[in-house]
Amino acid sequence: MLQFFSQLTLADVHQDVIRNIVSLRESQDLFDDLTDNPEEWGLAQQVEDEVKPPPYRSVTPVIHRPFEDAEWFSVIAWPFNNWQKSRFSDGSFGVWYGSDSVITTVYESAYHWYHGLLRDAGFETERVVGERKVYSVGCHAAMLNMKGAVQHYPELLHKTDYTFAQSIGARIHREGHPGLVVPSVRHNPGENYVVFNPAVLSNPRMKCQLTYRLDGSKIVIEKSPGKTWLQIAIEEF
Repeated sequence: MLQFFSQLTLADVHQDVIRNIVSLRESQDLFDDLTDNPEEWGLAQQVEDEVKPPPYRSVTPVIHRPFEDAEWFSVIAWPFNNWQKSRFSDGSFGVWYGSDSVITTVYESAYHWYHGLLRDAGFETERVVGERKVYSVGCHAAMLNMKGAVQHYPELLHKTDYTFAQSIGARIHREGHPGLVVPSVRHNPGENYVVFNPAVLSNPRMKCQLTYRLDGSKIVIEKSPGKTWLQIAIEEF
C-alpha cells in the first residue's frame, strides 16, 4: 500500500466534470396517487415545503452563486448523504463520481443500471426504459492522480472485485484527501473523478437528458426521444 501511494502525483483540477443521475424527462405530480382532489395535492405540497431542508448557500458567496436547492441536493449532496458500496467505498462513507465526458458517464451508468439493477431483479430479458439527466459540475481541487499507477496495480481497475480499490478509498477518506483521478473501467480512454469532499464541487448545470432502453443484447441511448444516439452491447461489459 505504501509503495502504491509513493508512485502517485497530484492533478490540479479546475474544470467541469460530468455527473449522470437517475431522473425523469418530464416532472410528475408526486401526490396524484394519494388523492384525486387537486386541493389536497396543494395541501400535501405545502406540508412538504414546510419540512424540506433549506436551500443550499455557498460558504463563499462572493465566489459561488447560490444554487437552486433541488439541483444541489440531487446532483452533489445525494451520495454524501446516502452511503452505498462502490468501487472506492465499502459503504461506510459517501463518494461522488463524475467523468470527463458524457459518453464515459453513459458507459459507467449503463453498466450499473444493467448489472446492479436489471439483472439482479431478473429483468434482463425485458424491454426496460430508464431516464437520466446529465449535469456539468465545477470541480476545484488538488486530487491524487492514479493514472500512472494502474499499469503496476491492475487490481485497482478490476471489473468486478473492488477489494483493492476500497482499501485505497478508505485511506483517502480517513486522511481527508479531496479526491482522485482514475481511468474509467467501462470506457477507454475515459477518466473518472472520485470526490470525497463535497466542498470542492460547485455550480451544477444540466447538460442534457438521456433515455436508456434495454433492447435484447444491447442498451440503446437516446438524447432526443425516439432517436438513437448510442448503442452499447451488453457483452462489452
